[in-house]
Amino acid sequence: MKNLNPTCTASWKKLNKHFETFKTAHLYKLFNDDVNRFKKFSILFENKILVDFSKNLIDNTTLRLLINLAKEMHVPEAILDLFNGEKINKTENRAVLHTALRNLNNDIYYENKLISNEIHSILKKMEYFSNKVISGSWLGYTGKSITDIVNIGIGGSDLGPCMVTEALRPYKNHLNMHFVSNVDATQLIEVFKKISPETTIFIICSKTFTTQETIMNACSAKKWFLKYAQNILFLKNHFFAVSMNIKKPLQFGIDISNIFTFWDWVGGRYSLWSAVGLSIMLSIGCKNFKKFLKGAYAMDQHFINTPLEKNIPILLALIGIWYNNFYNMETEAILPYDQYMHRFPAYFQQGNMESNGKCIDRTGKLVEWQTGPIIWGESGTNSQHAFFQLLHQGTKIIPCDFIAPIFSHNVLDEHHIILLSNFFAQTQALAFGSNLNFFKKDYVNSKYSIYKNFEGNRPTNTILCKKITPYILGCLIAMYEHKIFTQGVIFNIYSFDQWGVELGKKLAQKLYLSLKNKYNFRKFDSSTQGLIDLYHNWNFFN
Repeated sequence: MKNLNPTCTASWKKLNKHFETFKTAHLYKLFNDDVNRFKKFSILFENKILVDFSKNLIDNTTLRLLINLAKEMHVPEAILDLFNGEKINKTENRAVLHTALRNLNNDIYYENKLISNEIHSILKKMEYFSNKVISGSWLGYTGKSITDIVNIGIGGSDLGPCMVTEALRPYKNHLNMHFVSNVDATQLIEVFKKISPETTIFIICSKTFTTQETIMNACSAKKWFLKYAQNILFLKNHFFAVSMNIKKPLQFGIDISNIFTFWDWVGGRYSLWSAVGLSIMLSIGCKNFKKFLKGAYAMDQHFINTPLEKNIPILLALIGIWYNNFYNMETEAILPYDQYMHRFPAYFQQGNMESNGKCIDRTGKLVEWQTGPIIWGESGTNSQHAFFQLLHQGTKIIPCDFIAPIFSHNVLDEHHIILLSNFFAQTQALAFGSNLNFFKKDYVNSKYSIYKNFEGNRPTNTILCKKITPYILGCLIAMYEHKIFTQGVIFNIYSFDQWGVELGKKLAQKLYLSLKNKYNFRKFDSSTQGLIDLYHNWNFFN
């Protein structure tokens, strides 16, 4: 990928000039001036997903300049580098080929080696195992069928599988799914209360099999299991590993046949398409898991082959940059109006902030422009009664993505039509405020009308799909993945490492010794030392 300062491009400079004349524009007027605005600024993908970006503070000139920026920053070439397996993760000298995991029909090469066969082999192994568990033919150490699956991981090894199994709960079989990520023992102990060692499988997901939180939880789960099973040979029936490292799971006591591998070119937060998705397959079955992969592949093809002017991930990325880098709007909210999708914002909070939360560019210099935004959100009408007050009338303007299915998996009275009426109303209110003629009298003829005034002009994207199916969820996840990638290219940063989490891990190892042994003479800053001293004092008198 090219190393370019985005702020030095001709397009960036033209965008700055355009912003000075456009920054007072109001959505109310933009819509009044162009009756075809919705048609011009919305895209229908496969007649399954509509992306309406018309309620954004943009016009034809804005989009033209933003698209020119993508061209100047060589986004099309970067996309080819991504899919061709170039080592774009330079700081770790790795390719980024999670897209290969959902390309089920074509040969994929990496470093002149055919990797498609390896991918298919692991997928078949996952299918064979999940079919045995789902059918009841995989037995625990007392001869009983499996009823519960416990996925132990953290970060991408937890957020992805957990989010997808929740989002696709309507496709779920009889197995009970549990996810443990927090090293706080409370989470694991609460799971222990719900499961039986005779009928539970533990899947330990860790790329290196050295992640402290995951290994601590895995060791505690093993200890709990052996308290009942009392024979280490029974681990073969109940413990499985998903890892790039074969040696460490073997040392842990996991049988070689119970290890599902993946590769160094699969990043943690993009790993749910790999064997890390084993818990997903166990939850929804192999047929639905493959539909999930196919949905992502369809969005991959759209991303590669569609001109920038109609390319959904690229347009969403560019609009985000317009707000982040020109309007100085520092956060974005993701708001799914579907209860099953309640973990979707948290998943892309990690996906975006761990990818593009960087302050060093690809030349090794400190950036002079804003990089990744703060991502947050919540599901459905609950969020309306929590933080929408700030979205509508606060001093911070927060661009929002609203996501909803036209058809619900659960039909009950008028629940869904009320949900959708709220969904449509919120984007309308955020865009136009109290400028809507049929509401003006409610806000003018009041002693406290000033407090009831809604300025509007709050930008949103509306993403409507027919129904949250495995295929459509795959499309949506890949869409956001590619949005993040595009922004990283334009920010001129390395999106696929995460060195920022490493320092805290190393310090924790040193602090562990001081907490475990109060006579450890290592000295820290006065605050940290004071906290350690208090810990020891309270433990002494407890």
